[in-house]
Amino acid sequence: METRPILFFDSGIGGLSVVKEARILLPRRPYVYVADDAAFPYGAWEEGALLERMVGLFAELLETYRPVMSVIACNTASTLAIHRLREAFPGETFVGTVPAIKPAAERTRSGLVSVLATPGTVKRQYTRDLIRDYAAKCHVRLVGSENLAALAEQYMREGHVDEAAVEREIAPCFVEQDGKRTDIVVLACTHYPFLVNRMRKTAPWPVDWIDTSEAIARRALALSANLPAPSSDGNGQDIAHFTSGAPVEGYRRLVTGFGFIAR
Repeated sequence: METRPILFFDSGIGGLSVVKEARILLPRRPYVYVADDAAFPYGAWEEGALLERMVGLFAELLETYRPVMSVIACNTASTLAIHRLREAFPGETFVGTVPAIKPAAERTRSGLVSVLATPGTVKRQYTRDLIRDYAAKCHVRLVGSENLAALAEQYMREGHVDEAAVEREIAPCFVEQDGKRTDIVVLACTHYPFLVNRMRKTAPWPVDWIDTSEAIARRALALSANLPAPSSDGNGQDIAHFTSGAPVEGYRRLVTGFGFIAR
């Protein structure tokens, strides 16, 4: 019996941070990784146009790959489109990615939390609702980085990055107020975990960096209990689908290293 794959979707290749965690918890299913590199970065898109693009794209992807589950491994895409995708495709299972504001509020000691995200995630009402519901007693700074996702992509493709540029992007996260300092930074973009060591190196003081990749994988694991069981061999081919149809060589090398065949 054919085992239907789990589909992971991101604007670029940052969602591989979620794939890495999911493979530990869900090792026996084939995976499809979809990078919408033709539209990267999403932060430059008008919301209505991006929403229309995602619904149309998923109509094609669901028909082509018949995934047992689709993981939207992108905060910007999830906060914008997850509800619309569930409405448009009611028979499908979707797992979203949202900023880890609730666990940050539970763990902070200083009460000063920063959310490092793309501009699209920062301006979304969904994000502000999370702050209202779970972090009302904290001082939450929303930091919309214009360049950090692209820097992460460069680092993932080429293995090096301008650390001064990383330092500039994360600097607004660090707040001193009434003798207290920011002690938690939420990485609200799946690209950012790949740069976390550079962030630690260039940060003005130590903080906890909260990465949601494992939590997303655990949510997928919980939902998988209601899905058809995978075949016993677990030898399905993992595919990386690039919407451009012509990914740069650095992308091909990267996804090959993650065990995918690029298309």
